[in-house]
Amino acid sequence: MKPFTKKLVLENGREFYGYGYGADVERVGEIVFNTSVVGYQEIISDPSCLGQIVVMAYPLIGNYGITDEDFESKQSLVSGMVVRECNENPSNFRYTKTFSETLDEQGIPCIAGVDTRMIVRIIREEGSQRAAIVAADKPTDEALALIKATPLPEKQVEQVSSRKRWFSRTPNHKYDIVAVDCGIKHSIISHFNSRGCNVTVVPFDATLDDILAFNPDGIFLSNGPGSPEELPQIVEMVKAVKGRIPVFGISLGMQVIALAYGAEIRKMKCGHHGGAAVKDVATGRIDMTAQNHSYEVVAESVKGTNLSITHVNIPDGSVEGVECVADKVYGVQFHPESAPGPQDSVYLFDKFIKLMEEKQNA
Repeated sequence: MKPFTKKLVLENGREFYGYGYGADVERVGEIVFNTSVVGYQEIISDPSCLGQIVVMAYPLIGNYGITDEDFESKQSLVSGMVVRECNENPSNFRYTKTFSETLDEQGIPCIAGVDTRMIVRIIREEGSQRAAIVAADKPTDEALALIKATPLPEKQVEQVSSRKRWFSRTPNHKYDIVAVDCGIKHSIISHFNSRGCNVTVVPFDATLDDILAFNPDGIFLSNGPGSPEELPQIVEMVKAVKGRIPVFGISLGMQVIALAYGAEIRKMKCGHHGGAAVKDVATGRIDMTAQNHSYEVVAESVKGTNLSITHVNIPDGSVEGVECVADKVYGVQFHPESAPGPQDSVYLFDKFIKLMEEKQNA
């Protein structure tokens, strides 16, 4: 048996020994588990994963390699990966690099060969906590001291948002969308482009005047890491435009909408990362969805606002969608762009198109 080269140390003192892949560096982050069967490339390149050490519940990772066209952002910001088995011999005619090679290039450590089932149970029962990926021979007390000495993340959206505005255009466009970049995924922009929308992506701190200068038919609030309560300027912007311009938010974007209408947000025990069944309250339709968030809208706080709850999570009953029909504002907690994940909820992009069409024809 080969000697172990890495270990995962949890904040509660538990240790898991395994083998190192990717970058040979120490890293501390919030440990979460992801239940996706495929989509590891989209996960490591999702800006919402900033600062996370992601435990993949599915046991085999890397089996179809990495494809250049499938990254969700230009840089992977996940802190680390934890897998049962890391496949170094992918079978896929599109692949250009292995999973481990990509992690090495991006400076991301990975530990394999650990009992991911037990780690998932610990996170589910005890909640999210911080952890460190370190060398196997590092003393436990030093690893715990490293975790304790690492500052808690702040201003996460500022770290992933674009610095300047940029454009994604499509021929013969019908609508102009301004997307507020809190950590936007490229596949979201592709969905808008494929529906005849030019997209202007602006930094998270763009002013109301900056946004209105583009005369948008709709405003999109993107996904991103961290708490929406760190984004008061976007909350105020939504308050100013609601009822004037259609607004659509995904994940963090939905939480911002909820705050703008007076609802409350709280940190979840272990968040939703991976697939989840979601119910449409009005129709009873059930969609399998892709999710990646650690905060939720407090259901009780929606009462008394102008929002209605449109979707709920079937396993735990948490809020998955809100809407103000009169203001043409809505958001969902899950990711309808389906990267990774099922394509059950892509119709939500068409809903935004319809709202912009109604605005143009009003």
